Amino acid sequence: MTKEEYRAGAEDVVYLAACMVNGEKPDAERVRRMDLDQLYKTANRHLLTGIVGYALEVAGVRDPAFVQAKSKAIRKIVLFDTERAAVLAELEKAGIWHMPLKGCVLKEYYPQIGMRQMADNDILYDVSRSMDVRKIMEGLGFKTTVYVLNNYNHDHYDKEPVCNFEMHRALFTPAADDAVFEYYQNIRSRMIKDEGTGFRYHLSPEDFYVYMIAHEHKHYSGGGTGLRSLLDTYVVLRKVPLDMAYVAGEIEKLGMTDFEIANRSLALHLFGGKPLTEEEQEMLDYVLSSGTYGTMANRVRKQIREKGRWGYFLSRMTLSFDMMTQLYPVLGKVPLLYPFCWAHRIIHAFFFRHKVFMYQLKAVLTWKKSS
Repeated sequence: MTKEEYRAGAEDVVYLAACMVNGEKPDAERVRRMDLDQLYKTANRHLLTGIVGYALEVAGVRDPAFVQAKSKAIRKIVLFDTERAAVLAELEKAGIWHMPLKGCVLKEYYPQIGMRQMADNDILYDVSRSMDVRKIMEGLGFKTTVYVLNNYNHDHYDKEPVCNFEMHRALFTPAADDAVFEYYQNIRSRMIKDEGTGFRYHLSPEDFYVYMIAHEHKHYSGGGTGLRSLLDTYVVLRKVPLDMAYVAGEIEKLGMTDFEIANRSLALHLFGGKPLTEEEQEMLDYVLSSGTYGTMANRVRKQIREKGRWGYFLSRMTLSFDMMTQLYPVLGKVPLLYPFCWAHRIIHAFFFRHKVFMYQLKAVLTWKKSS
């Protein structure tokens, strides 16, 4: 797919998604002119095949790939909801405070089930009860794929065929911006207990939006973030009345005022059918180059610009102790193993992630300031 084809596909994805969240019927003639194969590839890159499938159906088009994608998105949400209800019930029964995050909340703002696709169930929980949570998850038939020993990561639990849980010990790690990490250290003070429960919590709409922006900024300033994040922003802004004076004050504490304003303006203009400014077009170009979760190319370019060629390469070779503890939880108990873990990481990267290792090395050797 050429850049021109990809851009055309992206314009069609934006148009169709906007129709669905704005309650409008897509123009049948415009839909008939779309390259559906190209449309699918672009929508899939941004995890928007479900909502685009809905739009095509409304327009009278039943493309097999999109019919399947829409059905799969619906089935996955139903499965996620069922499994999440079981997990939350067990956490409640065990007296473990917890709070669903991200897509668990955002999917409810979309018009129909499956329009907001999810990759994981994300839940923040009381880290002091991590062993109890592990027993609960394994008792419900989940396999523990990642279990860390510090406070700054998330544990992974998977169940066939496609049910994944990320149980968050914290919202941000020390590797994140210091202001963000400090801001979310005391998240409990912002949590509101769900009515009728003893241990389930949520954030106010304003605090949820602030967290959403902080999470988007983390991805945007790293490898980038895709169209789905912009659509989430648009849907929340359209669906939920927010005290924007409060939001602005909290965003300023995080040092993200410029990003939030630019991100909000782009989302409202893009999915609201308004012309984009030159700055918004540049931001959109970056978003389109990113896909749903960003790209390695974007991450590498950004970090080389900030640290220089060899500063970047050195930072990849020598991670902080906190970061190494996330990769090697045993360091939390035996810090003296740090040199051995460091050596293992380098050897493992060279022999088992050879393509990634060589890509990063090539990026360092060939990078130019203009890139």
